[in-house]
Amino acid sequence: MLITELAETTGTPSATIKYYVREGLLPAGERLNGNRTEYGDAHIHRLRLIRSMLEVGHLSVSSVAQVLAALDDPDAPIAHTFDVAQQALSRAAVPDVSEPTSASIARIDALIGRAGWTGCEDNVGTEIAARVLDAFVHAGYPLPDSYLDAYASAARLAADADLAAVAALPDPSRMAELMVIGTVLGDSLALGLRRIAQAAATSERRLS
Repeated sequence: MLITELAETTGTPSATIKYYVREGLLPAGERLNGNRTEYGDAHIHRLRLIRSMLEVGHLSVSSVAQVLAALDDPDAPIAHTFDVAQQALSRAAVPDVSEPTSASIARIDALIGRAGWTGCEDNVGTEIAARVLDAFVHAGYPLPDSYLDAYASAARLAADADLAAVAALPDPSRMAELMVIGTVLGDSLALGLRRIAQAAATSERRLS
């Protein structure tokens, strides 16, 4: 298909497609005679992946490039690709403000210990969660351990669902891709479902 067809199929303007090619996010099409360039199904798939990360995951173009580079590396283990996606999403979601306090870092470390989690040392999530604790304190609402433990339980259920979906795929390349897109879009899914659950819980409590 030509670029006009690719644009129509994916809902992406031709100028944007050319920009993605220049930035290295999208492979160039096959050059035909004259100024005609042909694109295929792989370009459709990649464009949808790019737009999901940019528009739903709110990643920067440079972060998307890093994630795609890890995804395209045939020698990169899935754990590495997952880590790249986590780092990219974290930079997009957390403003560059003051560092978390040592007290909040210690509380998150203690939470990890209570949950019995291993293999998550130096994970970027520790800093993110600690900053949130500090924000609650500054707002005048310090969180009790029981609140944190409940959130940790919910987070583990979500993480297990993520990994189950990835493990169900037979193709390692698609496993890595789902790991990436699930990381990017999973936070948005969790946000939406949490809003719905809050509304349901509020309604039920008013009826009791």
